[in-house]
Amino acid sequence: MRSFSLQGKLTFALAAVAFAAAALAVALQQWLDTPWLSLVSVALIFAFALPLLARALTARTAALFRALAGSVTSFKDGDFSFSIATDQDDELAELVQAHNELGRVLRDERQGLFQRELLLDTVVQNTPTAIVLTEPNGHVVYANVAARQLLNGGRVLQGLSFATVVAESPPAFAQAVADGGDALFTVSLDGEDETFHFSERSFKLQGRLHRLYLIKRMTRELSRQEVATWKKVIRVISHELNNSLAPITSLAHSGRVLSGKGDVQRLGAVFDTIEDRARHLHGFIHGYAEFAKLPQPRMDEVSWRGLLDAIARQFPGIEVAPAPEQPGWFDRAQIEQVLINLVKNAHEAGGAVEAIEVAVTQRGGETRIEVADRGTGMSEAVLANALLPFYSTKRSGSGLGLALAREIAEAHGGRIVLANREGGGLSVTLVLPR
Repeated sequence: MRSFSLQGKLTFALAAVAFAAAALAVALQQWLDTPWLSLVSVALIFAFALPLLARALTARTAALFRALAGSVTSFKDGDFSFSIATDQDDELAELVQAHNELGRVLRDERQGLFQRELLLDTVVQNTPTAIVLTEPNGHVVYANVAARQLLNGGRVLQGLSFATVVAESPPAFAQAVADGGDALFTVSLDGEDETFHFSERSFKLQGRLHRLYLIKRMTRELSRQEVATWKKVIRVISHELNNSLAPITSLAHSGRVLSGKGDVQRLGAVFDTIEDRARHLHGFIHGYAEFAKLPQPRMDEVSWRGLLDAIARQFPGIEVAPAPEQPGWFDRAQIEQVLINLVKNAHEAGGAVEAIEVAVTQRGGETRIEVADRGTGMSEAVLANALLPFYSTKRSGSGLGLALAREIAEAHGGRIVLANREGGGLSVTLVLPR
């Protein structure tokens, strides 16, 4: 809390000067007995005295301003260690206190930022994912421990040309970098094949475009996923085989008993049932074979109107939106098979046939083929797993319909999007590049 304000101090000083001037003028007039001479004498005396007095009054304030200017310059240079001490009790003391508090806050924030940067650098340096950051000219400005070990034998990468590092790496990695985006590649390390996931991203740092490269070992994860997938395949196939072979075995025994008794009339029903189960088993195995040997798409120019008319003929009653005039570029047989599977799923979802909608829209660099229904939709758990192979909520489903659609979409460079609709039902969108 201040005792005197600057205004009060200045007022007191001016009043003291005025009183001293008046007293001196009176004294000189009595001594010299000449009014004008006394006034001239007073003026001369104060002309020399006032600058000295002003300097004495402002000396501490000027020193304080110089200290503040120097401290602000230090703040500008990133040095927040300065603080200023003063014994004044006016507004300048409050300014000094605010300045010192600002320095303390900046010191605390810098210390916290330093601790966070240290933590982040520790995490990044010790992550098993190799991380490389390059500046616009392609030189490495940052690389963690995993990147140095993987790409440069543990030696420093900073300052090297990333193109040179890539050129000295295995061809599979160089090809992944040349392709850009996300990719898997396999190289031989220490006599064993290792699979890596490569991804590349661009962003601006301090106004300049930088590239971030991430390389992650995937061998163990892929091995675990492969084992889990095989276990699931074996369970599904075992379940289907048992469902068909058990009744076939039982019916074969019943047929032998009936033939021994000469009951020929009942044998026909036994053979019909055996044939039906064998046909179901054949269809199940054929579906898996088709999924396993899906060929690469044969891209060609395709009329959307012709494709949608073919779908409408196969599923009378569904609503098909007008087709775009500009043709598509894809494998017609594969995309038609996807649409057939999607419309069948929509038909089996429980909604009315007339509520099934098929629409094709083109915008930007992609084409969206949407199949929507008003069935029961999907729960969050089913939405998360619906595109996985062998996953099915149907009692007799193989779990390959949507998985096959996903494989075809990704082979075309696209994707499948599932979403529940407002008011009930499901929307399945096949997104293809134009």
